[in-house]
Amino acid sequence: MAKTKLAIMYDFDKTLSTTDMQNYTFIPKLGMTPEEFWGKTTEFSAQTGCERILSYMYVMLREARKKGIKVTREYLNECGKDIKFYPGVVDYFKRINDYGKSKGVIVEHYLVSSGTKEIVEGCPIFKEFKEAWGCEYHYENGEPVWPKLAINYTQKTQFFFRIAKGAFEITNDAAVNEKTAEDERKIPYRNIVYMGDGMTDIPCMTLVKKNDGKSIAVYQKGQKEKVKEIYDDHRCDFIAYADYSEGKAIDKILKMIIDRVALDRDMEEARKNSID
Repeated sequence: MAKTKLAIMYDFDKTLSTTDMQNYTFIPKLGMTPEEFWGKTTEFSAQTGCERILSYMYVMLREARKKGIKVTREYLNECGKDIKFYPGVVDYFKRINDYGKSKGVIVEHYLVSSGTKEIVEGCPIFKEFKEAWGCEYHYENGEPVWPKLAINYTQKTQFFFRIAKGAFEITNDAAVNEKTAEDERKIPYRNIVYMGDGMTDIPCMTLVKKNDGKSIAVYQKGQKEKVKEIYDDHRCDFIAYADYSEGKAIDKILKMIIDRVALDRDMEEARKNSID
């Protein structure tokens, strides 16, 4: 049985984790509540006209300096250890990988987050991702001095093409932009899934859906109506409660998608054999 690949792209905050990654440890160590920190980010954006993602990256460093906290990559990694995930997330990856193997489908997981990559690096599921992109700092003498990468909601869409073409290096603009025939792509567009939690994921959800992939909107308790609007507007294929445990909706949907990928492959092989 020939093997084929399925790529799953994930948002992080409120898609895999229960809230924004900074809220668990980084913000409390500033002596602030999440509401206070994110309020300062909004205020800075309003005062300066700075894009909101760049604003939060700046405010993180500014507020840490005020508290005498030396921010390093290692410090941010430590802040990732206390992240809490939805039920089933920790063992979900192996379960889905194993199911894919049983169908001759190689499942690859990719993180595309507007959160802080260095924080995610310290969490227990970071090792599950083939590639992970997030907002990241450039360091000199061990301290952050400039944004290395900032990913807002529309910029996430480039990673759909990077994954399909295998153009993972962020500085490789040529590879991600050059025209690639469908049979030359590392992963067909239709074999890409995007999972996010709401309005900020709509650009990626829409892009994936329009290219025959599948988009899943994940919702927390009491938030179903917000993502149902996305579904009703035909911007995603599924909505599912944020529980990754075996037998729950997300688990079932991903396994059905794997079944479909395997069936598409088998039908194509049968078609080729019939011609031969």
